[in-house]
Amino acid sequence: MSILGGLQVSGSGDLANWIIPGKLVKGMGGAMDLVSSVKKIVVVMALTDKFGDKKFRKTTDLPVTGAGCVSTLISD
Repeated sequence: MSILGGLQVSGSGDLANWIIPGKLVKGMGGAMDLVSSVKKIVVVMALTDKFGDKKFRKTTDLPVTGAGCVSTLISD
């Protein structure tokens, strides 16, 4: 099992957690390795971003770290 933070999660369990719009980032780090190597993924994140937009969406508009991998979503 892996427990990760997320930027967005889709209704089909896709996880996007490695890019921040408008910011320069070096890459996804080890998140892709974590989601591809375990059977259960738990994502912990706030329900909305700082603009009030929902982070749990029908589809993500950020690059997907893992497709259909989220088993459990914990949010406020």
